This record gives sequence, structure tokens and C-alpha cells, in this order.
Amino acid sequence: MKGEDQARSLFGIPLTDRPKWQQFLICSSGFFFGYLVNGICEEYVYNRLQFSYGWYFTFVQGFVYLILIMLQGFTTKKMVNPWKTYVKLSAVLMGSHGLTKGSLAYLNYPAQIMFKSTKVLPVMIMGAFIPGLRRKYPFHEYISALLLVIGLILFTLADAQTYPNFSIIGIIMILGALVMDAFLGNFQEAIFTMNPETTQMEMLFCSTVVGIPFLVVPMILTGELVRAWNSCSQHPYVYGVLVFEAMATFIGQMSVLSLIAIFGAAVTAMHGSGLLLIAMGIILKMLPDSKPAPWIPTSNVNARHHRETSSEEVESVELEDEEKKALV
Repeated sequence: MKGEDQARSLFGIPLTDRPKWQQFLICSSGFFFGYLVNGICEEYVYNRLQFSYGWYFTFVQGFVYLILIMLQGFTTKKMVNPWKTYVKLSAVLMGSHGLTKGSLAYLNYPAQIMFKSTKVLPVMIMGAFIPGLRRKYPFHEYISALLLVIGLILFTLADAQTYPNFSIIGIIMILGALVMDAFLGNFQEAIFTMNPETTQMEMLFCSTVVGIPFLVVPMILTGELVRAWNSCSQHPYVYGVLVFEAMATFIGQMSVLSLIAIFGAAVTAMHGSGLLLIAMGIILKMLPDSKPAPWIPTSNVNARHHRETSSEEVESVELEDEEKKALV
């Protein structure tokens, strides 16, 4: 059961009575839009502005989520699960978001997507250990997922080699986020399965409310809270970018939760990897080239300057000679 007993909708668009392909198309469109904008904003903030505050940015994003959810009319009276249901989910969710955003300080966008594209395999493996789910897949589905992952990695390697930006810290962070993502999708599917009355809005609201305090500890321990506050205070327009990104990813998050509720975590991870790869290609084409100007040895610069000076002196002498001839 993946939520067939619950009448589901996405931002007022009914999903339950539609054919599966229409459900998938609507949810995938929201996911694609949200994470396309998310990728552009993250690339701009982290690589163009050099603001690497993953925990703080996730903290700000959480408050934007809560405001948007309340504007949708959701209240705690509409909850069907106890708060304790969302404790583990919230810790994993905020950890995943913080590590993913923070890794962009050490990895560029193609490198990050290369790692994230392997998500489907750990999601399938972790599904067998989640209480309330215990999902097992036939052997040929693991082979299919492995081939998909290999194909996605090979496809992104070219960009990763063209724009190298690797670091052991970044790799550790993105691998940690990958493991948390594997638990996250399965936790969400388990909640939808055990209580089909759970809505996407409740899932996102409760996991955000419970999760925000988890972000305070790493921000304080790393000193990121003070550094990020000072940097953003000096450049307040960054908050505009963050709010815009959060509004777009809110659409993406709601779409992903709809996909998980209807199709399950593994299917969502499989198709999500492909959509992320497409988004990466579009983002790389849209962003301006930021390659530094080619380095010219000092000796070459001096030689060129000397040649230019010499030619100017010759022209000056010739001009004086012509003036003298004219006077004669």
C-alpha cells in the first residue's frame, strides 16, 4: 500500500483519480522545477559568491517552509501522527540538507550530482531494514539500479573532469548526506504506509518544526552561526536568493513527497536521479563562464610593453621628421 486509501493532491491539483502516468508527470514536473531553481541558486551562492554556510542556509530555508505551509492553511489540528513519529525523520532530513548544501563549499555541482546519482542503490538496500516497511526487491531490480548508477556516473564524469573541484571533506560530507537520504526516503514511505491518512503537508511541516533545533548544535560548534550572520548582514541580498530558492524547493519537496506516497522511495530515487542529471546539464549551460583569464609570464608582459613603447617612440620620431620637412 502506498497511500491509495488517501485522496492525494498537489497544490490543489487532484492526483488520486488520475492515471499513473499523469500522477508521475505532474509530480515530476514540480520536482524538476524546484530542484532546477535550487541548483542555480546554490551554484550562484556557493561558487560565485563563495558563501559556504550549509547549516545556516538550511536553517533559513526551514523557516520559509513553515511560513509557506501556514499560508496553505495547515495547522497542528490536522495532524494524524504523534510528534514522536517525526523525531528520527527530522534529524535525518536536516542532516541531509545541511551536509548537501555544505558540500558545495568543497565540491562543484557536477561532482555533487555524480555522488547523488548513486542514491537509488542505498535506498533499495535500506528499505529492507526500516520498521514498518521491510521492502525487498528482486535481484534483477538491483542489477538494473546498478547499471543506472554506472551510466549516470559515466555521464557526469566528463563535466567533473572539466571543472575539477574535489576535496576529501566534501566527499565525506556528500557520502554522509547520501546515507541519510537513503534512510530519509524509506522513513517517509514507512510513515505513509503505516498511516495512509498522512498528508504531504503534515510530513514536511512536522519534520521541519522538529528538525530546526537539530541545526543549532552544528552551527554553534562550527562557529558557522556567527560567520554566516555577519556575512549575510554585509550582503543582505543573499537572503533574497535564499528565500527564492526555498520557495522553489518547497514545490520540489512537496512533489517528492507525493511521488514517495504514490510510487515508493526507490522508484522516486531512480527517476529523481535522472531528473537531477538533466537539471545539472541545463544549469551548466545557463551559468556564465567564470574561468580566470589566462596567466601571462611577467617576462612576456614586460617584453610586450617594451615593444609597444618602442613602436610609440618610432612613430613619434617619424612624426617629428615629417613636421620638420613641412617647415622647410
